[in-house]
Amino acid sequence: MTISPPRAFHFAPFRHLFFARLLTVLGNGIAPIALAFAVLDIGGSAADLGLVVAARSLFNVAFLLLGGVLADRYSRSLVLVASSVVAALSQGAVAWMVLEGSATVIGLTLLGTINGAATGIALPASSALVPQTVPAHNLRSANALIQLGIYSGTVIGASLGGILTSAVGPGWGLAIDALGFAASAPLYLCIRVDAIKAVSQSNILQDLRDGWKEFASRTWVWSIVVQFTIINAAFSGVVMVLGPVIADSSFGRTGWGIIVAAQSVGLIAGSFLALRWRPRRDLFIGVMLVALCAVPIYLLSQLASTLWLMAAFFLAGVTFGLFGVAWAQSLQMHIPPEKLARVYAYDAMGSFIAIPVGELAAGPLVLHYGSENVLQACALAVIIATIGASLMPAIRRLDNSSQVESSRTL
Repeated sequence: MTISPPRAFHFAPFRHLFFARLLTVLGNGIAPIALAFAVLDIGGSAADLGLVVAARSLFNVAFLLLGGVLADRYSRSLVLVASSVVAALSQGAVAWMVLEGSATVIGLTLLGTINGAATGIALPASSALVPQTVPAHNLRSANALIQLGIYSGTVIGASLGGILTSAVGPGWGLAIDALGFAASAPLYLCIRVDAIKAVSQSNILQDLRDGWKEFASRTWVWSIVVQFTIINAAFSGVVMVLGPVIADSSFGRTGWGIIVAAQSVGLIAGSFLALRWRPRRDLFIGVMLVALCAVPIYLLSQLASTLWLMAAFFLAGVTFGLFGVAWAQSLQMHIPPEKLARVYAYDAMGSFIAIPVGELAAGPLVLHYGSENVLQACALAVIIATIGASLMPAIRRLDNSSQVESSRTL
């Protein structure tokens, strides 16, 4: 019997989690655009803006592992409440400084580090909390809905960011982001779920080592993280740097904006498709499908038309959306609940670090080899990484459907 996707919303803990994450994502979609113009409005340079953004990103990554430990030690909903309050206060202070006219680059940078740290701590907890909010047979639809909300909220938030910044100024956009964090805190507090088995009260380093052992002992986990470290460096790193450069000399900035929007629509479509399409070996299929993101990379190297690039980036978005749901469900069903947040943290580390590496490498590589050769090498790297992952027996054999069926009989 097929479970209707909206069934996940029948569970109050899931509803609270869904809308709490949606509020924060909407605000975080607005914030980057508002913050960029806030820095420029106080006379900041591109380098100043880079400093503010980089500081937040650095602390976001630096606190992921601590967030994983805290989420496996304590109540995940309370960890999310605390991180939301800290993020709301720090972003509220940023908004106040900008609206009052007292903002400085140093002040924005320092408050950005606090906000980045709070967000880094929250990520493992919010991901690991999903399987506690619904039964196992509703897990796929829950993950698809969460992902659908994240991608839709990001697109809507970015659009609102541009409108608010031009209409009422960047300070109010940042204030709305702070309100999003503040509104999410009581929703997280309302989540009532069964407690997981607590980890032994060892020190943090021991907890990190235990999490690493769990991560490294599962071939299907670390091999996919390696695959996506390469893919993220190539696609989210190199391509997103070279794309605007190529657009300026060929199909134009408007064309590039439409192409990126097509990918966002693809991510939403892929998440929606995951609600209905439930293949038996969904993780293996998802791993193979992401090889299709090599297509837009190659087409970009050949200066294909905007229409072809739109179609290719849309297809890449669909495959990422499908994979994301299968990956989340696989981790949640096969990793012990008391170690899940730490495994999520190591996964996020591999993903987030790869993107700035690709961004930083793009310029020097193009100077030495040219954009066409660099993009073709990236497309080839995506294919090789995917082939390597698909050859892992542990990935080919992983079956989520059998565990879902067994959960129905309990």
